[in-house]
Amino acid sequence: MSLKGIAGNSGDSVRSDCQVTYCPADSGGIKIELKSKVEPLFGDSIRETCCNVLETLEINHCSLSVVDSGALDCVIAARVEAAVKLIEPSDKSYLPELIPQNRLETTKERFRRSRLYLPGNTPKLMLNAGIHKPDGIILDLEDSVAPAKKYEARFHVRNILRSIDFYGCERMVRINQVPDGLEDLDYIVPHYVNLILIPKVETAEQILAVVKRIESIRKATGASQPIWLMPIIESALGVENAFAIASAHKSISSLAIGLEDLTADLGTQRTQEGTETFYARSRVVNAARAVGVQPIDSVYSDVGNMEGLRENVLRSKAMGFDGMGCIHPRQIRVIHEAFAPADTEIAKAKKIVLAFEEAEANGLGVVSLGSKMIDPPVVKRALRTVKLAQQTGILAQDWRVK
Repeated sequence: MSLKGIAGNSGDSVRSDCQVTYCPADSGGIKIELKSKVEPLFGDSIRETCCNVLETLEINHCSLSVVDSGALDCVIAARVEAAVKLIEPSDKSYLPELIPQNRLETTKERFRRSRLYLPGNTPKLMLNAGIHKPDGIILDLEDSVAPAKKYEARFHVRNILRSIDFYGCERMVRINQVPDGLEDLDYIVPHYVNLILIPKVETAEQILAVVKRIESIRKATGASQPIWLMPIIESALGVENAFAIASAHKSISSLAIGLEDLTADLGTQRTQEGTETFYARSRVVNAARAVGVQPIDSVYSDVGNMEGLRENVLRSKAMGFDGMGCIHPRQIRVIHEAFAPADTEIAKAKKIVLAFEEAEANGLGVVSLGSKMIDPPVVKRALRTVKLAQQTGILAQDWRVK
């Protein structure tokens, strides 16, 4: 029986993707069979992309079948490369052009109110996800990708990081659980990922293993852009080790909690009220604040219940979380509105910021509001509140002008 490498997806419900079947040969050159509704317009371009990938991988003889449903070049290239390497491993890679906007770096303190999860092997959900304006877009290599598809998903996510406009959203990838997830890093670290989510973290050693692999890849590839880490706590052991995890490395920007796996580990059911996870969520918030990183709440899985989502976000904010995950674009607006600072928060923050600026102007090392001294963390929080209020349009950029 002849060997075949198959990557990608096909079928009536598949859009913006293709399925590639690669069969090696000893002679006969390159034979490409293309099935696509857009072949009259883009057939030559699709074949050219396939040939470019094969040339890069030094494939001179093969049969290639491509069933296309409107895939972009970067998706086609990922599918061809994955299909070939399933049969013939190679250290060569075909990399699509890196668009300039995907070189943008992000900061540790960046707002992360919302982060939208997208299955890492489903192109149609990724192409315009940035227009919904979440703070971050997560290309997921873990739970949303079937085990048999995880290898090919790595090529797809790599090419998406290089080729698709995220419209200013932070570019995130959730890798698989360590140690399997360490291999995922080879496909994302050199390609300007901003933040890596590490699932099911239970010890600081898992974080250090990720950091070690990242540094090894940097040394080998010359990658130098900052990459932030967001460990996800999803077990009872992880909760108990939250502080050690949050303080494991300086590249950690935020500490998240995943309630679906956590409640399963606790042997309980997740409820709207969340009393069953109150301790765990409080522990994560406290650990994050103690270290000086952002506490990030779990996703809200009922995408049709907007009022339930709003209640959940307000409860999350009251507990001290700075943001949460979402699994549908319609959740983003509600999350942003509910995490926005209240009028009383803004009023207090404005007074603290003005007092801070006055102290700086007068060369004072101490900030006071009336007779009360203001600690640096309070000033930092007030500055963040004002910035968030400006970003959400609640507070004018020139609010100091009377």
